[in-house]
Amino acid sequence: MTKADIVNSISSKLGLEKVETQKVVEVFMDEIKTAMAKGENVYLRGFGTFLIKKRAAKTGRNISKNTTIKIPAHNVPAFKPAKSFVEDVKTNVKVKN
Repeated sequence: MTKADIVNSISSKLGLEKVETQKVVEVFMDEIKTAMAKGENVYLRGFGTFLIKKRAAKTGRNISKNTTIKIPAHNVPAFKPAKSFVEDVKTNVKVKN
């Protein structure tokens, strides 16, 4: 599902214009990015949490030059779904073989 699919679905369910719905979705995503850029986690009860995870410093390899490089410690965004979210996916999505 893409952002356009989400906008179409929300606008049809709520009877709103697609342009207005797209603005709301984009502002929502911007607010999450802004909060996380400030170092804050975003909690959406019943959906999940957007977290900032810390990655430890490590040694990596540049294969093309055959050298080692040091990768400093850094923060990365992550998402942890709520238990109800996880259960819905477990019960409704069939495993592909």
